[in-house]
Amino acid sequence: MSEPAGVVLLAATPIGNAGDASPRLRAALETAELVAAEDTRRLHDLARRLEVTVGGKVISLYEHNEEARSADLVEAAAGGATVLVVTDAGMPAVSDPGYRLVRHAIDAGVRVSALPGPSAVLTALALSGLPTDRFAFEGFLPRKAGDRAKILKSLADEPRTTVYFEAPHRLAEAVAAMAEAFGTDRPAAVARELTKTYEEVRRGPLGDLAEWAQGDVRGEICIVVQGAPPKSVTVEDHVAEVLELAGTMRLKDAAGEVADATGLRRNELYAAALAARQSHDDANG
Repeated sequence: MSEPAGVVLLAATPIGNAGDASPRLRAALETAELVAAEDTRRLHDLARRLEVTVGGKVISLYEHNEEARSADLVEAAAGGATVLVVTDAGMPAVSDPGYRLVRHAIDAGVRVSALPGPSAVLTALALSGLPTDRFAFEGFLPRKAGDRAKILKSLADEPRTTVYFEAPHRLAEAVAAMAEAFGTDRPAAVARELTKTYEEVRRGPLGDLAEWAQGDVRGEICIVVQGAPPKSVTVEDHVAEVLELAGTMRLKDAAGEVADATGLRRNELYAAALAARQSHDDANG
């Protein structure tokens, strides 16, 4: 079966410094038959700064029209066109339009490819000084305080470094909410205006960053928070779990199942559960 001639091409655009635009992005802007942009005015401004001419038809593709326009864009790609997708900054589909279009293209058997490039998420993570071996991107937090607190509570024990986007006028309340949910001593970093003239990365415990954020902080914001430290696991913490499982299986088997799940020693769990059962029987005997 031959591969479709066209392609939906996701192109990363500079997150601040136009000099970060790749030669492939420049060429694609000039040659793509169709360019779907989150903001057409920003697209034309980028083209002006890059000193390139957008050669194809330009249409808008943003959160509220992406679903409706995806079918036409996929059809164009299926017909042989290169459909170039760009957002205001960074990689499409990452907290920006693009995901729905990609899904439609995949479902239709249309090729999807990417022009990799600048990423605010990875740039902030690399500059944070926090562990980078495992991380999770959480995007923008909810605007409502209650919803935000609920999300942060669910992440309080997350062991991976987490990365967030935030609007400057909500930074103070967001960092304060993180300090409350994760603890004021949790290491974190706030990166703003990445790759721009006034780039700044503030590093420190969340409590200190919450105080700093009360000032007039402007620009595009990324927040990076170190993961939760591992909790110490003791035999005593899991004796009740062993005894509960022992209601449907042998005590040794229950101890083995809990040991496999927690990393604790099977014989120590068994001995502790046996002692707890004996103590309970003696008390009620």
